Amino acid sequence: MAVICVAREFAALGDETVQELARMTGYKSIDKGYIEAKMTERGVSPEVRTKYDEKKPGFWASLSQDRDDYLHFLKTVMFDEAAAGDCIISGRGGFAIFAGVPGTICIKLVAPRDTRLQRVRSRFKCDDKRAEQLLRQNDRDRRGFHDYFFGVDWNDPVYFDMTINTGREHPATVARIIDQLRTLIITEEKEKECMSRMAELNLGQAIVTEIAYARRIPVHFVEADVKGAKVSLHGVANTQSAIDAATAAAQSVKGVEMVENAIQIVQEFAVMP
Repeated sequence: MAVICVAREFAALGDETVQELARMTGYKSIDKGYIEAKMTERGVSPEVRTKYDEKKPGFWASLSQDRDDYLHFLKTVMFDEAAAGDCIISGRGGFAIFAGVPGTICIKLVAPRDTRLQRVRSRFKCDDKRAEQLLRQNDRDRRGFHDYFFGVDWNDPVYFDMTINTGREHPATVARIIDQLRTLIITEEKEKECMSRMAELNLGQAIVTEIAYARRIPVHFVEADVKGAKVSLHGVANTQSAIDAATAAAQSVKGVEMVENAIQIVQEFAVMP
Protein backbone atom coordinates (compact mmCIF):
# COMPACT_ATOMS: atom_id res chain seq x y z
CA MET A 1 0.00 0.00 0.00
CA ALA A 2 1.01 3.64 -0.41
CA VAL A 3 -0.21 7.08 0.59
CA ILE A 4 -0.03 10.19 -1.60
CA CYS A 5 -0.29 13.51 0.26
CA VAL A 6 -1.21 16.48 -1.93
CA ALA A 7 -0.67 19.98 -0.56
CA ARG A 8 -2.06 22.68 -2.80
CA GLU A 9 -2.12 26.42 -3.05
CA PHE A 10 -5.55 28.01 -3.28
CA ALA A 11 -6.72 27.90 -6.92
CA ALA A 12 -3.90 25.56 -7.98
CA LEU A 13 -6.43 22.94 -9.19
CA GLY A 14 -5.75 20.62 -6.26
CA ASP A 15 -9.23 19.06 -6.08
CA GLU A 16 -9.35 18.49 -9.82
CA THR A 17 -5.91 16.88 -9.83
CA VAL A 18 -6.74 14.57 -6.91
CA GLN A 19 -9.93 13.45 -8.66
CA GLU A 20 -7.98 12.58 -11.80
CA LEU A 21 -5.28 10.82 -9.78
CA ALA A 22 -7.82 8.76 -7.85
CA ARG A 23 -9.49 7.69 -11.09
CA MET A 24 -6.13 6.82 -12.63
CA THR A 25 -4.68 4.85 -9.73
CA GLY A 26 -7.77 3.46 -8.04
CA TYR A 27 -6.61 5.01 -4.77
CA LYS A 28 -9.25 6.26 -2.36
CA SER A 29 -9.59 10.06 -2.26
CA ILE A 30 -9.60 11.49 1.27
CA ASP A 31 -10.70 15.07 0.70
CA LYS A 32 -12.20 17.83 2.85
CA GLY A 33 -15.77 16.55 2.66
CA TYR A 34 -14.77 13.01 3.54
CA ILE A 35 -12.61 14.11 6.48
CA GLU A 36 -15.36 16.39 7.79
CA ALA A 37 -17.90 13.56 7.69
CA LYS A 38 -15.59 11.21 9.56
CA MET A 39 -14.74 13.83 12.18
CA THR A 40 -18.45 14.51 12.68
CA GLU A 41 -18.94 10.78 13.37
CA ARG A 42 -16.34 11.15 16.12
CA GLY A 43 -18.14 14.07 17.71
CA VAL A 44 -16.20 17.03 16.30
CA SER A 45 -18.74 19.79 15.63
CA PRO A 46 -18.86 21.95 12.49
CA GLU A 47 -18.11 24.97 14.69
CA VAL A 48 -14.85 23.42 15.88
CA ARG A 49 -13.82 22.47 12.35
CA THR A 50 -14.54 25.98 11.13
CA LYS A 51 -12.20 27.44 13.75
CA TYR A 52 -9.24 25.23 12.83
CA ASP A 53 -9.61 23.74 9.36
CA GLU A 54 -6.58 24.85 7.33
CA LYS A 55 -6.20 28.09 9.22
CA LYS A 56 -4.27 29.46 12.18
CA PRO A 57 -6.65 29.81 15.14
CA GLY A 58 -7.21 33.10 16.90
CA PHE A 59 -5.76 33.73 20.35
CA TRP A 60 -8.59 32.29 22.44
CA ALA A 61 -9.18 29.40 20.06
CA SER A 62 -5.49 28.52 20.34
CA LEU A 63 -5.88 28.08 24.11
CA SER A 64 -8.99 25.92 23.91
CA GLN A 65 -9.35 22.17 24.40
CA ASP A 66 -11.14 22.23 21.04
CA ARG A 67 -7.75 22.77 19.42
CA ASP A 68 -6.38 19.50 20.83
CA ASP A 69 -9.58 17.65 19.97
CA TYR A 70 -9.45 18.87 16.37
CA LEU A 71 -5.85 17.76 15.84
CA HIS A 72 -6.37 14.44 17.59
CA PHE A 73 -9.39 13.45 15.52
CA LEU A 74 -7.86 14.80 12.30
CA LYS A 75 -4.95 12.41 12.84
CA THR A 76 -7.34 9.65 13.87
CA VAL A 77 -9.25 9.88 10.60
CA MET A 78 -6.08 10.04 8.52
CA PHE A 79 -4.37 7.11 10.26
CA ASP A 80 -7.52 5.01 10.13
CA GLU A 81 -8.03 5.60 6.41
CA ALA A 82 -4.37 5.12 5.54
CA ALA A 83 -4.22 1.86 7.50
CA ALA A 84 -7.14 0.60 5.39
CA GLY A 85 -5.22 0.83 2.10
CA ASP A 86 -3.99 2.99 -0.77
CA CYS A 87 -5.25 6.56 -0.51
CA ILE A 88 -4.70 10.18 -1.52
CA ILE A 89 -4.84 12.79 1.25
CA SER A 90 -5.86 16.29 0.15
CA GLY A 91 -4.34 19.05 2.29
CA ARG A 92 -4.95 19.10 6.08
CA GLY A 93 -1.21 18.83 6.78
CA GLY A 94 -0.97 15.30 5.40
CA PHE A 95 2.66 15.75 4.37
CA ALA A 96 3.54 16.76 7.96
CA ILE A 97 1.40 14.11 9.67
CA PHE A 98 2.92 11.31 7.57
CA ALA A 99 6.46 12.71 7.51
CA GLY A 100 9.04 9.93 7.44
CA VAL A 101 6.54 7.13 6.83
CA PRO A 102 7.83 4.68 4.17
CA GLY A 103 5.69 4.42 1.06
CA THR A 104 4.42 7.99 1.34
CA ILE A 105 4.72 10.52 -1.49
CA CYS A 106 4.29 14.23 -0.75
CA ILE A 107 3.34 16.57 -3.59
CA LYS A 108 2.89 20.35 -3.65
CA LEU A 109 0.74 21.97 -6.34
CA VAL A 110 1.40 25.63 -7.12
CA ALA A 111 0.52 28.10 -9.87
CA PRO A 112 1.51 31.67 -10.85
CA ARG A 113 -0.30 34.31 -8.82
CA ASP A 114 -1.93 35.90 -11.86
CA THR A 115 -3.25 32.50 -12.95
CA ARG A 116 -4.66 31.83 -9.52
CA LEU A 117 -6.32 35.26 -9.41
CA GLN A 118 -7.94 34.58 -12.78
CA ARG A 119 -9.24 31.24 -11.54
CA VAL A 120 -10.62 32.82 -8.36
CA ARG A 121 -12.43 35.52 -10.35
CA SER A 122 -13.95 32.87 -12.59
CA ARG A 123 -14.94 30.50 -9.82
CA PHE A 124 -16.43 33.04 -7.42
CA LYS A 125 -17.73 35.49 -10.06
CA CYS A 126 -16.01 38.37 -8.31
CA ASP A 127 -13.96 41.45 -9.20
CA ASP A 128 -10.18 41.89 -8.92
CA LYS A 129 -10.31 43.36 -5.40
CA ARG A 130 -12.36 40.50 -3.98
CA ALA A 131 -10.23 37.91 -5.77
CA GLU A 132 -7.10 39.45 -4.27
CA GLN A 133 -8.67 39.36 -0.79
CA LEU A 134 -9.65 35.71 -1.12
CA LEU A 135 -6.25 34.68 -2.41
CA ARG A 136 -4.35 36.58 0.26
CA GLN A 137 -6.57 35.24 3.05
CA ASN A 138 -6.29 31.64 1.90
CA ASP A 139 -2.52 31.84 1.50
CA ARG A 140 -2.21 33.32 4.99
CA ASP A 141 -4.56 30.71 6.49
CA ARG A 142 -2.77 27.72 5.00
CA ARG A 143 0.64 29.04 5.96
CA GLY A 144 -0.58 29.74 9.51
CA PHE A 145 -2.27 26.33 9.83
CA HIS A 146 0.89 24.40 9.03
CA ASP A 147 3.07 26.62 11.19
CA TYR A 148 0.74 26.47 14.20
CA PHE A 149 -0.21 22.78 14.21
CA PHE A 150 2.97 21.20 12.82
CA GLY A 151 5.72 23.79 13.13
CA VAL A 152 6.61 23.62 9.44
CA ASP A 153 6.93 26.21 6.69
CA TRP A 154 4.76 24.78 3.95
CA ASN A 155 6.51 27.02 1.41
CA ASP A 156 9.76 25.14 2.03
CA PRO A 157 10.20 22.61 -0.83
CA VAL A 158 12.26 20.28 1.37
CA TYR A 159 9.03 18.77 2.72
CA PHE A 160 7.90 17.58 -0.71
CA ASP A 161 9.06 14.91 -3.13
CA MET A 162 7.87 17.04 -6.04
CA THR A 163 6.41 20.51 -6.62
CA ILE A 164 4.35 20.93 -9.79
CA ASN A 165 3.27 24.16 -11.47
CA THR A 166 -0.34 23.72 -12.60
CA GLY A 167 -0.40 27.05 -14.40
CA ARG A 168 -0.30 25.58 -17.89
CA GLU A 169 -1.02 21.89 -17.43
CA HIS A 170 -4.39 20.14 -17.29
CA PRO A 171 -5.14 18.27 -14.02
CA ALA A 172 -5.09 14.97 -15.92
CA THR A 173 -1.53 15.69 -17.08
CA VAL A 174 -0.45 16.63 -13.57
CA ALA A 175 -2.04 13.43 -12.25
CA ARG A 176 -0.10 11.35 -14.77
CA ILE A 177 3.15 12.99 -13.64
CA ILE A 178 2.39 12.12 -10.02
CA ASP A 179 1.44 8.57 -10.98
CA GLN A 180 4.71 8.13 -12.87
CA LEU A 181 6.61 9.26 -9.78
CA ARG A 182 4.63 6.75 -7.75
CA THR A 183 5.59 3.86 -10.01
CA LEU A 184 9.25 4.89 -9.87
CA ILE A 185 9.73 5.22 -6.12
CA ILE A 186 7.08 3.03 -4.47
CA THR A 187 8.55 -0.46 -4.40
CA GLU A 188 6.97 -3.63 -3.07
CA GLU A 189 9.26 -3.41 -0.04
CA LYS A 190 8.19 0.18 0.68
CA GLU A 191 4.54 -0.83 0.39
CA LYS A 192 5.06 -3.52 3.04
CA GLU A 193 6.88 -1.05 5.29
CA CYS A 194 4.09 1.47 4.78
CA MET A 195 1.43 -1.04 5.75
CA SER A 196 3.33 -1.99 8.90
CA ARG A 197 3.98 1.60 9.98
CA MET A 198 0.39 2.70 9.27
CA ALA A 199 -0.87 -0.11 11.48
CA GLU A 200 1.41 1.13 14.27
CA LEU A 201 0.29 4.74 13.90
CA ASN A 202 -3.35 3.69 13.85
CA LEU A 203 -2.90 1.56 16.97
CA GLY A 204 -1.13 4.41 18.76
CA GLN A 205 -3.97 6.76 17.97
CA ALA A 206 -6.52 4.23 19.21
CA ILE A 207 -4.63 4.00 22.50
CA VAL A 208 -4.63 7.79 22.96
CA THR A 209 -8.35 7.84 22.18
CA GLU A 210 -8.99 5.19 24.83
CA ILE A 211 -6.97 7.03 27.47
CA ALA A 212 -7.95 10.63 26.79
CA TYR A 213 -11.46 10.40 25.33
CA ALA A 214 -13.07 7.08 26.22
CA ARG A 215 -11.86 6.92 29.85
CA ARG A 216 -10.90 10.59 30.27
CA ILE A 217 -7.86 9.76 32.36
CA PRO A 218 -6.11 12.99 33.42
CA VAL A 219 -2.84 12.54 31.54
CA HIS A 220 -1.83 15.65 29.63
CA PHE A 221 -0.03 15.62 26.26
CA VAL A 222 -0.44 11.85 26.15
CA GLU A 223 1.27 10.07 23.27
CA ALA A 224 1.57 6.38 22.40
CA ASP A 225 4.64 5.35 20.43
CA VAL A 226 4.00 1.92 18.92
CA LYS A 227 6.68 -0.42 17.59
CA GLY A 228 5.17 -3.74 16.65
CA ALA A 229 3.03 -4.82 19.62
CA LYS A 230 5.05 -2.78 22.15
CA VAL A 231 3.72 0.60 23.28
CA SER A 232 5.61 3.41 25.02
CA LEU A 233 3.37 5.94 26.77
CA HIS A 234 4.49 9.54 27.22
CA GLY A 235 2.86 12.52 28.87
CA VAL A 236 2.40 14.36 32.16
CA ALA A 237 0.15 13.46 35.11
CA ASN A 238 -0.44 14.66 38.66
CA THR A 239 -0.73 11.26 40.31
CA GLN A 240 0.55 7.71 40.08
CA SER A 241 -3.02 6.46 39.97
CA ALA A 242 -3.57 8.33 36.70
CA ILE A 243 -0.43 6.74 35.28
CA ASP A 244 -1.56 3.28 36.35
CA ALA A 245 -4.99 3.89 34.83
CA ALA A 246 -3.40 4.93 31.54
CA THR A 247 -1.33 1.75 31.49
CA ALA A 248 -4.43 -0.36 32.07
CA ALA A 249 -6.31 1.50 29.34
CA ALA A 250 -3.49 0.92 26.85
CA GLN A 251 -3.34 -2.77 27.71
CA SER A 252 -7.06 -3.08 27.01
CA VAL A 253 -6.69 -1.99 23.37
CA LYS A 254 -6.70 -4.88 20.91
CA GLY A 255 -3.26 -5.55 19.43
CA VAL A 256 -1.25 -4.33 22.42
CA GLU A 257 1.00 -6.93 24.06
CA MET A 258 3.44 -4.85 26.11
CA VAL A 259 3.20 -1.34 27.63
CA GLU A 260 6.20 0.68 28.73
CA ASN A 261 5.16 3.70 30.77
CA ALA A 262 7.25 6.88 30.52
CA ILE A 263 4.55 9.27 31.75
CA GLN A 264 6.02 11.75 34.23
CA ILE A 265 4.49 12.98 37.46
CA VAL A 266 4.43 16.76 37.78
CA GLN A 267 2.72 18.01 40.90
CA GLU A 268 0.05 20.69 40.55
CA PHE A 269 0.30 20.63 36.75
CA ALA A 270 -2.63 22.35 35.06
CA VAL A 271 -3.66 23.29 31.53
CA MET A 272 -6.08 25.85 30.11
CA PRO A 273 -9.60 24.31 30.01
